[in-house]
Amino acid sequence: MTKAGKSTSTARTAKSVADVDAYIAAAPAAVQPQLRKLRAMIRAEAPHATEKISYGIPFYEYGDKPNTFQSRLIYFAAQKNHIAVYPAGEAQGLEQYLTERSTLRFPMDKPLPMAKIRALVRTRVSERDAGAKAKPIGAGARRSRSTQSKP
Repeated sequence: MTKAGKSTSTARTAKSVADVDAYIAAAPAAVQPQLRKLRAMIRAEAPHATEKISYGIPFYEYGDKPNTFQSRLIYFAAQKNHIAVYPAGEAQGLEQYLTERSTLRFPMDKPLPMAKIRALVRTRVSERDAGAKAKPIGAGARRSRSTQSKP
């Protein structure tokens, strides 16, 4: 439970924004170039992802179940002292930035480790793609005649 008058949001762009362009424009000028690079990399690695704002921050939806938890690929946010990326999942090679809640925190005064973040995004896209291909045929599901067993 939050205390009265205390904001639960820690994002540096306190105003509500309509899209990712507005979010980046509302971020501190010093961090905007890093956010633009991060955004461009995510869009390049997940070109079929849908870019949205959720919880007041940018996120990318990817998968065959839109508007579900499973479709949420990755978020990013400008915070007071860092750029956050989450959910991080395994985050191989990024352990030094990982917090206890599957959030990566990158100091604003250092360049983002783009190659490692790119690998993370690729992994998450691959996981989503593999999950979509591995859908089992449920009981009662319709099959084509050629795949039905013959008596």
